Amino acid sequence: MNYRFFSFILLIFLTACTTDNTISFSSEIFTEEQLEICESDFCSEIEVNYLKALGNSKVSEKINAKINQFIIASLFLGEDDVPAAKNIDDAATDFILAYRDHQVDIPAELDSGGYFADISTVELFQNNDFLSLEMRQYLFTGGAHGYGTVHFLNIDTETGDELKTEDLFSNVEGFTDFAEKVFRNEHGIDVNDSINATGFWFDNETFYLPETIGFTESKVILIYNAYEIASYGAGAIELEIPIAEVQPFLNNVVL
Repeated sequence: MNYRFFSFILLIFLTACTTDNTISFSSEIFTEEQLEICESDFCSEIEVNYLKALGNSKVSEKINAKINQFIIASLFLGEDDVPAAKNIDDAATDFILAYRDHQVDIPAELDSGGYFADISTVELFQNNDFLSLEMRQYLFTGGAHGYGTVHFLNIDTETGDELKTEDLFSNVEGFTDFAEKVFRNEHGIDVNDSINATGFWFDNETFYLPETIGFTESKVILIYNAYEIASYGAGAIELEIPIAEVQPFLNNVVL
């Protein structure tokens, strides 16, 4: 038997059976200056720094659709449940026109100089099966202050589907209990006291995980955005836990 030939064939077979689900990105920038309506008239300032998954695969299309949905939703100021805009240009145009419509009702001395939007997406972590993106938005639309949020988008890189909390953790209840201990320790809340003893707003005085959880190579990030469990003045409440301490609760896709 030609063992060299056999080894070569085996190597080809093993390589063919190994699927590389890694997603590559390009960095894209959008500003209001790219819109025709801003060529000869004042426009609110918009800056969007976002990622675009490369390739024409269904996975890339799903990821890009999720990112675009976040950007469009961030720029949406209407009263409808779903934005009418289908792309970033249209969403930005609607955002600018909303200010122009509003401007006629603002006394000149109170006009702050237009609306402002700053939106970004960055890659936090990726392995062969899992991708975690951080998505930030900050908008000023008049009033005493603007409002910003941080969201995480966790993706199965084989399917392009978004992973929910129950997909990320094999034992959600166990992780919740563990996270509560870390949270209480960081905020000086005794185990025998209410979780709201220092002024938090947890419903029914019961600790729960935030709406958004992100991952880096070294830690799990829990972020409660403003008004989620505390006032605007408290800002976002962030909890970072070393990944090694969380491993017993994680599903295989994250590891």
